[in-house]
Amino acid sequence: MFCRTLALGCCLLSVLVVAVISPFPYVGAAEPVKLIFDTDIGNDIDDTLAMAVIHSLQNRNECELLAVTITKDNPYAAPMVAILNTFYGRPGIPIGIVKGGVTKEDGKYLANVYNTADDQGNRVFKTAVTPEMYADLPDAVTLLRKMLAAQPDGSVVMVQVGFSTNFARLLDSPGDNISPLTGKELVARKVKLLSAMAGAFVDRLKEHREYNIAMDIPSAQKMFAQWPTPVVFSGYEIGETIQHPAQSMRNEYNYIKYHPVKLGYQFYRGLENDQPAFDLTSVLYAVRPDRGYFTLSEPCDVTFDDQGRTHYQFNPNGKNRFMTVTPEQIAMVREALCQLCSEPPKGK
Repeated sequence: MFCRTLALGCCLLSVLVVAVISPFPYVGAAEPVKLIFDTDIGNDIDDTLAMAVIHSLQNRNECELLAVTITKDNPYAAPMVAILNTFYGRPGIPIGIVKGGVTKEDGKYLANVYNTADDQGNRVFKTAVTPEMYADLPDAVTLLRKMLAAQPDGSVVMVQVGFSTNFARLLDSPGDNISPLTGKELVARKVKLLSAMAGAFVDRLKEHREYNIAMDIPSAQKMFAQWPTPVVFSGYEIGETIQHPAQSMRNEYNYIKYHPVKLGYQFYRGLENDQPAFDLTSVLYAVRPDRGYFTLSEPCDVTFDDQGRTHYQFNPNGKNRFMTVTPEQIAMVREALCQLCSEPPKGK
């Protein structure tokens, strides 16, 4: 397999932290990780790759995808999620959408994948969710409240790989007929960890306005300031360093003629170009925190200024940590992600 032959020639990320490999305070569980995935799918292809990883991990009984919520305000985003859920054999996973969100454009692959036709001109990917029903899809905050209220205390891991819009609104939500608890109280009671692809944590990127933060700065400022559980950040530098190889995409997805992940990659990135593994790393840590894939910083407080730049200060009582990686970990993560992302669905 191509990924097994990748060289280890990657540079160690330079960040002045006291590092620990064991996660805090979240350790792996014998039961599947209950996962909620919040995504801006369509703005980059890594969201789609991350969903493929989630489904492969669920095939291994390592996680259970409870719901997908979307922060990209585009009618093709939910159909793309439905295409992936259906392709991997789980068409019934609930999908919630942002109302009045940012990034409304189609992007490079959402509509193209949805409209892919076979030789007879028929749409290849048939799903129960269509762009025409966009306005009638569940609001993300309502869906989040329902999902959290139904789960045991301290059992949910939330993964945020897009904007903070949905989660900030969740924290602001009042008690209702779903639960008497406010959104912040629900999160504090039901969630054990937030794994977030956000920010930048190396000196060379201190002026960097990381995209997921910069596109909705007020929501990011509010959410990360008020979030009541531990947060582990995968900063821009992690995905930038761990590139998903295009050769894997060319060679390892050919078990079926129309593969939504490969098609999306081709439309967005092109099959000759590697892809930064931004969102995939947050998923991998969320489900496998105890495999030594990443090293974590000491506890710290993380904030974002009005330009979207990242600031952090070490604090032994802080609820935040951020990932770092060694060259050996880079190779190990890339190998794991290649295998998980390209794994065929059951029955295919």
